[in-house]
Parts: sequence; structure tokens; C-alpha cells
Amino acid sequence: MTLNERLLKVQLNIEKALLSSGRTQSVKIVAATKTRDPNTINKTLRAGVVNIGENRIQEAEKKFNKVLKTKGVKKRFIGHLQSNKVNKCLDLFDTIDSIHSFKIAKKISKRLNITNKKIECLIEVNTSGDKNKKGFAPNSLSEMVECVKVENLNIKGLMTLGPQSQNPQKTRETFISLRNLLKDINKQTPNNRLSELSMGMSGDYILAVEEGSTMVRLGTTLYGPRTQL
Repeated sequence: MTLNERLLKVQLNIEKALLSSGRTQSVKIVAATKTRDPNTINKTLRAGVVNIGENRIQEAEKKFNKVLKTKGVKKRFIGHLQSNKVNKCLDLFDTIDSIHSFKIAKKISKRLNITNKKIECLIEVNTSGDKNKKGFAPNSLSEMVECVKVENLNIKGLMTLGPQSQNPQKTRETFISLRNLLKDINKQTPNNRLSELSMGMSGDYILAVEEGSTMVRLGTTLYGPRTQL
């Protein structure tokens, strides 16, 4: 299948999932382009996908100067952000979708104070409790509320990775958990209501949309098996 054919299939699946859950809002597709070459990213942009997600700072730096300057494109950092990579990340990306701790939020804010800028962000939550994954624990509500209040960060919503499980119900429960957490945070931050739920990847995006996802991150589903850059 071509990229356009795969994208159409994804869009149809999303429409069906929205219909089955009674939702009417749109769902953003983030192309997860880790290890994909600049030519593939440019094809993605031409196909109409304007949200490009990269996991690695160094890889993105090498590729982005070869990527088309498409109107409306958002370069999203979706990987684990180390403190020593904050400056470079802010230079390269339009959003940071993986704020995994209050400490990294403050580090980003401090840097933005110097440049007098703001950046859109998502808070990463480890809903599955997997010790190998980053993110706030679901019961860290007060800390996440404080994160929303950090200056220079425009927190738009929450992000999670589904569990590595063959059990659809277990996966669904993690997405429901994130949706409920968003509601709990909004009760405590009435002046800064969050609306984005970034959840769902190639193997579970349909379930995620059924449970309220507003943003799915897709790699293999769009491009096929990953190859080394």
C-alpha cells in the first residue's frame, strides 16, 4: 500500500471509532517519523499530515533542515527529554508532548524566561505503571496541577502510552484512566482547561479514539516496519 492509501485507511478507522463512541470532534494524526528519512517526511506533509513527531533530538536536527517548510506544520517532540537537551529541543520543536516531571517543566520554563518565549506542551502520564516508561504516576494529581501552572508552558493536555498487552480491556482501562485524570485536573485549574488527550499508537489507536483520544501517534501503520536511518 502507498502512504496515501494507508492514511485513508487510518482516517476511515478513526471516523468509525468516533461514530461508535458518539463523538464529533476531530482527531489529529501525528506521524511518528523516528528513523524515517526526510523524503518520507516530505511525502507525509504533501499527503496533508502536518503534525510530525520525533523521538530523538540529534536525529531530528539532521533531518529537519531537509524538510519542506509547509504552512501549518508542527514539529512535535514525543520522546524522553533529558535536562541537557532542553535548549536544543526548544530550538528545534514547536511542541513538547512528553513533560514527564515537574523538574523538567521548571527547567524548560527557566530557559524560556531567557528567550522570552512560550511553548505548547503535553504532560506525560504513566497510566500502565510500567517501570520502564516515563511520566507522572496517575495518583500525582497535585504535582500535575502545579505543572499546569508553570509559567511559559502552555499545557494543552495529557499524553500516555498504552500498555504492552494483548488484552484490549487492559489497554482500554489505561485510556479511560487518562480521560478521567484530565477531568480531575480541569476541576482544579478552571482558568487553564486542558483539552488534548494524546493516546493511541499503531496497535491501539482505534481503542484510544473510542475512549476520547484527540491525537494519535502513528508510525508503522503509516509507513510499514521501521528501518534504521
